[in-house]
Amino acid sequence: MAKTSMVNREVKRAKLAKKYAAKREALKQVISSQTASYEEKMDAAVKLQKLPRDSSESRQTSRCALTGRPRAVYSKFGLGRNMLRQATMRGDVPGLRKASW
Repeated sequence: MAKTSMVNREVKRAKLAKKYAAKREALKQVISSQTASYEEKMDAAVKLQKLPRDSSESRQTSRCALTGRPRAVYSKFGLGRNMLRQATMRGDVPGLRKASW
């Protein structure tokens, strides 16, 4: 089981990313715009840098829904490799079974 503080940190990051998504997108549009002047682009870049770091989508990591494990998480199922294996053995995941040959 992952530390509760780490899981809470991911929840906080998701909330901040959702809160600032529109503002970040607008600033990025100005920065990549062909028609904006150099000063406008620099001003938008400074404003983007002043936003909280955790408001960026790329700061989020996928975690297992059951244990909170940050590594080896299958995004299709939202589970870590250990929990996915257990769920497969129990038959909880439809269409998925252990390979045998």
